Amino acid sequence: MLQDLSQYILDIAENSLKARASSVEIEVNEDTRENVLRLRVSDNGVGLDSEQLSMVENPFFTTRTERRVGLGIPFLRQAADTCDGSFGIRSAKGRGTVIEASFRRDCIDCPPLGDIPATIMTLMVGWPERSFLFRFRFNDDIFETGTEELLQILEDRELLASAEVALWISRYMEQGIYNLRTGGNEGFEEDYQP
Repeated sequence: MLQDLSQYILDIAENSLKARASSVEIEVNEDTRENVLRLRVSDNGVGLDSEQLSMVENPFFTTRTERRVGLGIPFLRQAADTCDGSFGIRSAKGRGTVIEASFRRDCIDCPPLGDIPATIMTLMVGWPERSFLFRFRFNDDIFETGTEELLQILEDRELLASAEVALWISRYMEQGIYNLRTGGNEGFEEDYQP
């Protein structure tokens, strides 16, 4: 199994990118009232046909050519099942894929969130030509950011690959998630000056 939710996000999002997705949406929903943690990753990649979709949870099936096993999805399914959650995948050839998983938050085996800001930053910086939308829900509150929002500030897609911007993206998301989870309203300098 992978160590935390951020590692599952990275694995699934990289699958999307390798499936030629130009747009990837990632949503984490932490609901303390319902005692559930949900993950949803959707893309507009090449999608899977019905035969591939029926085999995707088999660890010895992968569409990748660089290795013979694909453990991310089977591990995610196992983690969700272990935590009284659910797992689902929908895909259509030429239309993309949606993967959803949920976990009972108070389950001892529920994966911790991990460093989600660093994971999303890694995706944005590593694939600056692709579009990402990240949404974190905590009960009724939402923090959302994405490539398009950042490009309105930066005005140059190539700046996404700079170390200074990468650090800013990570800190911005970290602060946004922290504020939601703690009920805080600490400010963050949103105006980036490249």
